[in-house]
Amino acid sequence: MMYEAHRVAITGMGLISPLGAGLTRNTEALKSGRHGIVPMTDWARYGGLSTRLGAPAGDELPSYPRKRVRTMGRVGLLSLYATESAVEMARLEDEFIRSGHVGICYGSTHGSTAETEDFCRKLFEGQSFEAISGSSYPKFMSHTCAANLAMALNLTGPVLPVISACTSASQSIGVAFNMVRSGARPIMLCGGAEELHVVHAGVFDLVFAASTGYNDQPGQSPRPFDSARDGLVVGEGAGTLVLESFASARQRNVPILAELVGFSTNCDGAHITAPSSTGMAEVMRQALADASLDPSAIDYINAHATATVIGDIAESQAIFDIFGSRVLVSSTKGHTGHTLGACGAIEAIYCIEMLRQGFVAPSRNLTRPDERCAPLNYVREVLPTPDLRCVMNNNFAFGGINTSFILRSPD
Repeated sequence: MMYEAHRVAITGMGLISPLGAGLTRNTEALKSGRHGIVPMTDWARYGGLSTRLGAPAGDELPSYPRKRVRTMGRVGLLSLYATESAVEMARLEDEFIRSGHVGICYGSTHGSTAETEDFCRKLFEGQSFEAISGSSYPKFMSHTCAANLAMALNLTGPVLPVISACTSASQSIGVAFNMVRSGARPIMLCGGAEELHVVHAGVFDLVFAASTGYNDQPGQSPRPFDSARDGLVVGEGAGTLVLESFASARQRNVPILAELVGFSTNCDGAHITAPSSTGMAEVMRQALADASLDPSAIDYINAHATATVIGDIAESQAIFDIFGSRVLVSSTKGHTGHTLGACGAIEAIYCIEMLRQGFVAPSRNLTRPDERCAPLNYVREVLPTPDLRCVMNNNFAFGGINTSFILRSPD
């Protein structure tokens, strides 16, 4: 069956990150250099863990009625805050959300890790299910965000969870993009969320990918592309976008914030954790082809660049292979740390805000680019860019999963 092609608009955005809640606080932080990296002193009690830095989303979440959120852990609550903010910005009415015309595609690395820990502790230490509530499992099931958001919003359209670690949000955006573009749904809610837990830090610490040399200097790490980088810092947050066909946005008479014009995802097929420059380059080429754009059309790339030694090198070489040294490049993870399953959505919102406000955020802590990284046009200070029109965002995950999508200012 052939569907009419749709241009895809972004009409709503909502987020909470280590930089705070809402668009204003996050954008001001990107411009001022404020970061969200803090010492996680409690992690010292875990033997064999070298990293002591994290990036929590410190703002207090709203006080929701217990009945509405009793099956949500922290990751679900973060996703609810971001999604309600996006829905409000897009002026979506409750009746329309319940109509079946709106779907949701949402992801996280997994469910609530804190709730998983609590469930397992009660079960295995007590050798009994007696102390466990019936609402426990929905808090840590893999699709907790997508399912709980659907219940909270009374959404009756399709619910599509995407669980792919650090590409959960970006793949969710891609799936939603194709749903709207194909005409399957006029509006999709999409994004990702993550809660901070020592398990996440430990996973990266075990593979020597977590920052350990700046435990007493939290402001100095992470350092994307920098010669003195020593690994990533895990963070938390949530980001939600409202994707909508241009026809629907115009019919509803709502502002179009940006246009999503291309997306691609592929797999390296080579190694479960080591990145592949070849796979990264190919996914960017595919995204350009999907958008029918030449590399010269891209003004700025928000790199995945988590500040791992091999990851930054591989991505820089992939970018250079396609774009050379012309395109502006930075990584906002220097401000937020790596928010894992949420990063694709949070960074998409940052890109849209840069398009709207005419600036490029720098790679915080980038003082001397690693000579092993390709000679890119790295942005090290806030750069006013009034002519910014088209940007690319990259994200990569364990399993060799790569994503790239392209955003453009609306006509």
